[in-house]
Formats: sequence, structure tokens, C-alpha cells
Amino acid sequence: MKLTTWICSAVLIFFGLCASVLALTNFNLLLFFCAGNTVIYRSLLSLTGVAALWLLYWLIAFRPTKYVS
Repeated sequence: MKLTTWICSAVLIFFGLCASVLALTNFNLLLFFCAGNTVIYRSLLSLTGVAALWLLYWLIAFRPTKYVS
């Protein structure tokens, strides 16, 4: 469970960096890594949605900020 959370967090950080490069330079870094293949590109974008849903579930189910004051 902890490994899955770390992987999902890393995926979202990577996609966030790709999105910031796209916003700042108008160069689609993720599409570059996919070699222009739109099927792989869309598959990776759907992976981002799954990672975000997993982290939302993790935040609701385990409340990691419960003891932070």
C-alpha cells in the first residue's frame, strides 16, 4: 500500500512537471517522451487520473494529516 502511494505520487509529480514545461514553453514534453504516439499519450494521461483517484482514496481512508497540528 505504501509503495503504491509512492508510485502514484511520483507519477503525479512527473506529469505536473510535464504540464509546467508545456505551460511555460509551449513544448509538450510528455508527447515528446511518447514519440508522438497519441495512443500511448492518452494511456499515460488516463494513468494520471487513476493515480489521482488512488491518492484521494488514500487521503480519505488513512487521514495522514490527522495528527498534524
